[in-house]
Amino acid sequence: MSEPRSKARHRHRRSRTALAVTVPLALTAAGTLAYGSDLGVLGGSGREASAAAPAWATATADGFASVNSLGQNGTYGGRDGKTVTVKTQAELEKYATAAEPYVIVVAGAINMNPVGKEIKVQSDKTIVGQGTSGHIVGGGFFLGSGVHNVIIRNLTIRDAYQGIWNDKDHDFDAVQMDGAHHVWIDHNDLRHMADGLIDVRKDSTNVTVSWNKLSDNNKTFGIGWTENVKTDITIHHNWIRETEQRNPSTDNAAHAHLYNNFLEDAAGTAIKSSYGNYSRGATKMVLENSYFQGVKNPVIKDSGAAIVQRGSVFSGTSGRNESGGSAFDPKAYYPYTLDQAADIPGILRSGAGPRTGIGTTAAASTKAAAATTLTVAADGSGQYRTVQAAVNAVPANNPARVVIAVKPGTYRELVKVPSNKPHVTIQGTGGSRKDTTIVYNNAAGTPKPGGGTYGTGGSATVAVEADDFQARNLTISNDFDEKANQSLSGHQAVALRTAADKVFLDGIIVNGDQDTLLLDTAAKDKLGRVYVSNSYVTGNVDFIFGRATAVVDKSVITLKKRWDGTSAGYVTAPSTAANRKGILIANSTVNGDVSNGSFYLGRPWHAGGDASLDPQTTVRNTSLSAAVKSTPWTDMSGFSWKDDRFAEYKNSGAGAGGASGNRPHLTDAQAAGQEVADWLAGWTPSAS
Repeated sequence: MSEPRSKARHRHRRSRTALAVTVPLALTAAGTLAYGSDLGVLGGSGREASAAAPAWATATADGFASVNSLGQNGTYGGRDGKTVTVKTQAELEKYATAAEPYVIVVAGAINMNPVGKEIKVQSDKTIVGQGTSGHIVGGGFFLGSGVHNVIIRNLTIRDAYQGIWNDKDHDFDAVQMDGAHHVWIDHNDLRHMADGLIDVRKDSTNVTVSWNKLSDNNKTFGIGWTENVKTDITIHHNWIRETEQRNPSTDNAAHAHLYNNFLEDAAGTAIKSSYGNYSRGATKMVLENSYFQGVKNPVIKDSGAAIVQRGSVFSGTSGRNESGGSAFDPKAYYPYTLDQAADIPGILRSGAGPRTGIGTTAAASTKAAAATTLTVAADGSGQYRTVQAAVNAVPANNPARVVIAVKPGTYRELVKVPSNKPHVTIQGTGGSRKDTTIVYNNAAGTPKPGGGTYGTGGSATVAVEADDFQARNLTISNDFDEKANQSLSGHQAVALRTAADKVFLDGIIVNGDQDTLLLDTAAKDKLGRVYVSNSYVTGNVDFIFGRATAVVDKSVITLKKRWDGTSAGYVTAPSTAANRKGILIANSTVNGDVSNGSFYLGRPWHAGGDASLDPQTTVRNTSLSAAVKSTPWTDMSGFSWKDDRFAEYKNSGAGAGGASGNRPHLTDAQAAGQEVADWLAGWTPSAS
């Protein structure tokens, strides 16, 4: 806060003997697969569900499949139709080839007859595996000209292989599209087919391929078969391993965006890569933050093609690694967030392929997800080296708790838990909350790399926008050095920002100076309940602030001197919406090594000069040191605290004082309506 605030042409290689079929990973929760907490009840064979569609059935694509073009605004599959469960080829064909939209749940293994059969999927379909049990064996799917708005997710498509490695006689693909558009292929296990795993042909466009495991095959992924330059495709977070060619081969694509993929040619196996990512013809390719392990010729291009490379890791690779020409800016078409390339093997080993929560009952999904723990260790002994990498690995709209267990150490990074990743706990594993620290030093006035400054909310070391978040047994800090940055405009430096409901901060330390702890809501009209217990919050100016309905209970609020050694400050700055509860400090202690009578308990923040707000702070049953002023409330930016809601009840200590016109106290009757339970409004926080 300010002070004051106004605030077709793919070449083939040698024959090879039959390959051993790989086994799908038993996956932990990771990746960006979208599914919700209400998974519905899916009936028996061919049964249509009449209940409201679960979140996994209404998920939409990212990348180029999300772009509004060709009369189709994004890719959402069959979300507007009925949900059906199928167990036979006949049932699958019935619904996949129908004219109307369907969400089709494949429950069990369907053996295709004849082998190599590719079901001709029509528009507006979601075909999704039930947990990890949905298998298409010996066949796949074909999307013909004009077919659009199709989602293929969470399936294992396998074993059309006919014993000839470079098989020219059996064009058996897992997924083939000829002139389709707006297609999302996500979280599948594709392997051991006679021809390609994925073929995107004949000007198919607006395609996103994400979070798949592609393995045990000769030709992985071909794009092209036309002289036109029309295909727009996004390929991200795919684990491509033990494949020889087309990883992918991208021929005459207008825009090919490849990021955060893991290409692995493991040592000591019979399959050897001939090349990795290939930009052919007039393709314009952007390749970002991928990881290449042991791949021969990892990145190659034709003379007329372009590849812009950024941030990838090449480990044990050999041969050609090329870039050149100009491409395009993917963010001009859609938003996306990059994981660090070094984290990609861990993220995809745990996150690529089918997931247990999709297409299952709520009970089964919750049971699987409840046990999920992702480990973070700066020394590499965990699944991830950074906290953000673990957050990125949490599936979007995860239905149950995912615990990110962070080993002791200092993690200098920015962490954001986005709104589509609820039920996340970040928990230090050390013996003390001081053992594990997440810290950064942005301030409101810190210049951003792309121009402008971060602003107060954007300065947060940890930003939480997802409901049902918990933090436990760690320190979150902003160590912005005010003294060294006096020339910088805007010294507000947030350690932790929450903008969500049901946020439980238990046994943590939140360190900062000005604006340490921002407790906000997702929007002015949204409820955002926060419960802080058994914790320490330190700062000097408005360091517990925002419009959330927030309780600080059984905690220590530590007052700090300013950068120049002076003692003066404000504990709270609520910006509460009218008819909501603001900040409640209860059963706590307010103290610190500062001068007597130098700190206010709070002042009203009418953010942006909004006179409709009705800021509230209540401090009750709390020990106040002599640092608290005898008149503990003050005005802010032209707004009088007396026009808003500031009060005390039964405080103690040298800083406590009797009721007066400048120090209002609640009556016993009023206090009965301002208990912790009143603030939490039916929510009972519990550790999980």
